[in-house]
Amino acid sequence: MRALRYAFDEALASLWRGRESGLLSTATIALALFVLGGFLLVTANLERLGAEWSSTAELSVYLKDEVSAEERRVIETAVASSDAVSAHEYVSKSEALARFKQTFGDLAAAIDGPGDNPLPASIDVHLRSGPGATAKVDDLARKLRQLPGAADVRYDRQWLNRLLTAISLVRGVGLVLGLVLTVAAALTVANVVRLALYARRDELDIMQLVGAPQAYVRGPFVMEGVLQGGVGALAALAGLAIAFVALRARYLVPLASAINLSTVQFLPPELCVLLVVGGMAVGCVGGLVAAWNR
Repeated sequence: MRALRYAFDEALASLWRGRESGLLSTATIALALFVLGGFLLVTANLERLGAEWSSTAELSVYLKDEVSAEERRVIETAVASSDAVSAHEYVSKSEALARFKQTFGDLAAAIDGPGDNPLPASIDVHLRSGPGATAKVDDLARKLRQLPGAADVRYDRQWLNRLLTAISLVRGVGLVLGLVLTVAAALTVANVVRLALYARRDELDIMQLVGAPQAYVRGPFVMEGVLQGGVGALAALAGLAIAFVALRARYLVPLASAINLSTVQFLPPELCVLLVVGGMAVGCVGGLVAAWNR
């Protein structure tokens, strides 16, 4: 504990003496963790939204304007006989227009312009979840597309699968970019600590000549890296929190009718702690590299 206190006090004094260069390395760590945390924040929220949308995925069968009562009955029979379907509902052209106006009030005037109702009638299909459900729905969609009277069949899960694939790609890019920036941050810390070592080289040589323990010789410089990493991580989390609150109020609140805002959350506490520990570890590595290569 005595050596730890000495290292902490000396690290604070060294950071104050070289505050300009220390600020640079701290900002580099903050930038690296801000980018990494930003990618984690975006992908985690998109995954939660994707899971919520997947649980409520629907299949919509859009009918031709000239569909006959018999053709519509055949389509509804095919839907009702499928094990993948929990319920279905017929939506007439007038009901579809009313829903559109209610959901997109700003576009109501535009859709009234052409005169005739351009929206098709449809059958909204609520799906069951469970093992094998996706294959059953794919078979049902393929069968419905071949029936007369069906103009188009849209399945929500198809674009959700594309969304989840894109999320995986974004996470991979974020991890690679975060790793590159983290290595750059560690090297920056190592160079800053090396400058502090060079400034005190005579003092350190004397300490080694009189037999001072390595914890007292190199410990302060390792602690200096740890402090820079910790401060940088806290700065990154603060920046992420400010950006999250601002962007959520600016872009997500207006979409409250389309998405569940309670699903969009900040990073969980355990991940925040992990980012702080990671920042301290990056600084520690930089300090170790500089201290053991003097």
